[in-house]
Amino acid sequence: MARNLTFTVGGAEYAAAPVKIDRKKLYGWTELKALDDDGRECRMVSMDETGTLLIPKGGLGLGILSPDKEWVERSSLKAVKPDGSDAEKIPSSFNAPIELKETADTGTFLDHNIVSVYQMEDAPDKFIKAVGKKIFTFIYSFREDYKGDPAFLLVSNGVLFMLVGSRAEYQMLSLENAEAIDETDSDEDEEVSDDLDFGSF
Repeated sequence: MARNLTFTVGGAEYAAAPVKIDRKKLYGWTELKALDDDGRECRMVSMDETGTLLIPKGGLGLGILSPDKEWVERSSLKAVKPDGSDAEKIPSSFNAPIELKETADTGTFLDHNIVSVYQMEDAPDKFIKAVGKKIFTFIYSFREDYKGDPAFLLVSNGVLFMLVGSRAEYQMLSLENAEAIDETDSDEDEEVSDDLDFGSF
């Protein structure tokens, strides 16, 4: 069962449960299975670099090594800022009410790559009316972490949605930025005769 997120807007507090909407729920899915000659399902395995040792699923893992090639426990690592100071973790969005005070225009919203869409189940009608035609934005963090993601709360067809993504880091070009190509004199600019020498073919 999905946990509730709590929001405050207009001096009132509302709770709603984010339920993720994925392509499987919308369109269904298909699966391809490889079978051997006896109809038994084949399983994926890995091989070592010599090609003589079979490694079953789950037999490989990732590890962290120090510059001296010694094993490093993940619990001993810590995040730091570019200046070397300790980074502070952002609490989970489920731990405290989220104050909706910042709004985004359509252009700002479209500047983000949306990776997750949630339908806010059991959202009170008063909450939906409070959001209205606005697009509220806030930082969302599923668990306590060093980084949160931009999230947007909006209403579509009377249903409240939360969309989570990241800002698209790319530059747009326009006609105002176009520059003329400098034309330089070259031998190719000389007049070319239309007479053909069929003897050269």
